[in-house]
Amino acid sequence: MDLRQLEYFVAVAEEQNFTRAAERVHISQSGVSAQIRRLEGELGAELFDRSGRAVTLTVAGRAALEHARAALAAAEAVGDAVGQVTDLIRGRLTVGMVIGCTLTPLFDALAAFHRVHQGVEISLLEDNSDRLIEGVRADAVDLALVGTAGAVPDGLDSLTLISERLVAAVPPGHPLARQRRVTLGDLVPHPMVCMPPGTGLRTVFDRACAAQSLRPAIALQASAADAMADLAARGLGVAVLSESMAASYRDRLTARVIDDIETPAVLALVWKSTHNPAVRELIVHSRHAFTRPDPGQGLPPAS
Repeated sequence: MDLRQLEYFVAVAEEQNFTRAAERVHISQSGVSAQIRRLEGELGAELFDRSGRAVTLTVAGRAALEHARAALAAAEAVGDAVGQVTDLIRGRLTVGMVIGCTLTPLFDALAAFHRVHQGVEISLLEDNSDRLIEGVRADAVDLALVGTAGAVPDGLDSLTLISERLVAAVPPGHPLARQRRVTLGDLVPHPMVCMPPGTGLRTVFDRACAAQSLRPAIALQASAADAMADLAARGLGVAVLSESMAASYRDRLTARVIDDIETPAVLALVWKSTHNPAVRELIVHSRHAFTRPDPGQGLPPAS
């Protein structure tokens, strides 16, 4: 067993509900359920009675709860004690996040960092990717989640999270939905729904259009994928999304990969090489949060 399983166990016990527990620990319900099942398998006993409307502890669960809480408190105390003794990490960190793209693992990393280094003040800044990258280069932003066109910015350290093709998303009755292949030339006659300039998706799209001297009609712009999907579903334009974005709306939109856009939209964490111990520690927590296996939890779409 590991501390994460104990954390999920305590959350379910206190919330008496898997959905509320999943919201509390910021992962999917299926992820919580899988980890609880794994813990029960390791212990050789069921911890919860799932037969009623509320999830209740079994006799074995009640016996385990106090010890699980004690183990989590002890783990947190270890980090606090080390921090108090070393007293190395203090100050302020500014973390950037591209508008319209909420990644739970980033919040997990911030929470884990804060638990260990409570002397560091954390601020979260939402902006478009271009400005966030400029902020990292200028030392105004310490770590940023950004969308880029094909490659991460030169001169910055990075961790690529997603790299995907662009798709055109339309309602099932739209003429493009009947085509097997879609090109930029096919899109030009139709009004478009795009993300604003400065986002990774828009940069990929604009560069591809410019390379072919095409001038699509950008009818509407939105920073959030949900808004773009709603606009496209109502017939107000062809939405330009990433593959994982479009997959979330397959119940109402048909997606076609834009064949002649080969440059992927990349979602990445970027930072500047630094000797600041707080930044280095946050990067460690971020790498762990984004790369650890977690059943049922995938990464959200790129922006």
